[in-house]
Amino acid sequence: MAKQPSEAGGNSAKTPSNKPVLSLHVPEPTYRPGDPVDFAHIQVPDAGKQSRPDENCAAIETSALCYDLVRVLGDDHQAHGPWDPKLNPDTLRTMLGHFAMVRAFDERMFRGQRQGKTSFYMKSTGEEATSISAAMALASDDMIFPSYRQQGILITRGYPLIEMINQIYSNKGDKLKGRQLPIMYSSKEHSFFSISGNLATQTPQAVGWAMASAIKGDSRIAATWVGEGSTAEGDFHSACTFAAVYNAPVILNVVNNQWAISSFSGFAGAERTTFAARALGYGIAGIRVDGNDPLAVYAAEKWAADRARANGGPTLIEHFTYRAEGHSTSDDPSGYRSAQEREEWPLGDPVTRLKKHLIALGEWDEERHAAMDLDCAETVKAATKLAEKNGILGHGLHHPFATMFEDVFEDLPWHLKEQSEQAIRERETKFPEGRPGT
Repeated sequence: MAKQPSEAGGNSAKTPSNKPVLSLHVPEPTYRPGDPVDFAHIQVPDAGKQSRPDENCAAIETSALCYDLVRVLGDDHQAHGPWDPKLNPDTLRTMLGHFAMVRAFDERMFRGQRQGKTSFYMKSTGEEATSISAAMALASDDMIFPSYRQQGILITRGYPLIEMINQIYSNKGDKLKGRQLPIMYSSKEHSFFSISGNLATQTPQAVGWAMASAIKGDSRIAATWVGEGSTAEGDFHSACTFAAVYNAPVILNVVNNQWAISSFSGFAGAERTTFAARALGYGIAGIRVDGNDPLAVYAAEKWAADRARANGGPTLIEHFTYRAEGHSTSDDPSGYRSAQEREEWPLGDPVTRLKKHLIALGEWDEERHAAMDLDCAETVKAATKLAEKNGILGHGLHHPFATMFEDVFEDLPWHLKEQSEQAIRERETKFPEGRPGT
């Protein structure tokens, strides 16, 4: 006699009473807008208590660091422990200056977007150390494969502000000819790879570039940045596999700022373990660092860079930080998180922490800091006015229309040539007197 569907293991509307009922877990933030903010679940260890293994250690020796939090600056604003990079005051002031410049730049570009001068912008408020301090720990020609909140790296490397603004405005001075979303910069001269709007694509690119550098016997390493939400993408895991298998000289920087647009980090796996711990499954070194501690970020990046240069292989660094502003100018964070989160974040603000450290050393004061902020604001203002002479969004000052068919093929294929000629004819018919910049 044939078995009934329920007996044969087929679909059934009823669950046998002797089997447990399954339930699906859906990650849920600790609190929502209107709820009291409580970061008690975040364990903040004392600064200086974390061990610092040798850069050439076996990857497994970094296991404890994947669950701890490397910190250098204490509540007394002094540097502590073996991870203290012992930077001199001039280097610390230079770092603070880059912080101030990025904040001034972000503020003016944000206002420019609100004024309709560009379509889009993304601030890095609260995350400056994850790019600036890290970049200062790398060689100037190490290849950078960024995500979309690493403007601090370009500023640290001396990329002209006017060129960044031209790109944001997509005007006739834009070296990328308006072909990239605003803030997706690229500069071969500054070893800064093109930013991609497709999440995590830069991670396998960075690993591949690092592998090529090793194949050629070069001395340069690669470093890439990715948000914690993007670690859920397949590209990230492919990158980790290749990095581990081929011992690629690469640093995988995971910026865990708690939010991937409106999705909290739990949807990327933060409820189960740390993001640094993912390194262990691949057999690569991992470090979890206080992303709002400029000295700790510098020290961790320098450790990873020295390891890569000594053929010790890849390192995954989780920068535990907080995105103080919205994801972008298109985002309103008040719809998914409490407004008090920024003030309650237990790791503080990276700019304030570095400023207080310098003051504690007797190498800085509030008056000089105010003067520096003003000077940065004026510098950005002047660069903005120069860039605006090249045009802003919707004002017609852009690259000639025909350039949209250039820079892809060495010799333009016949079908694209026909399309180009047709498009130009139609444009001339529609605008017989021409348009500015055409």
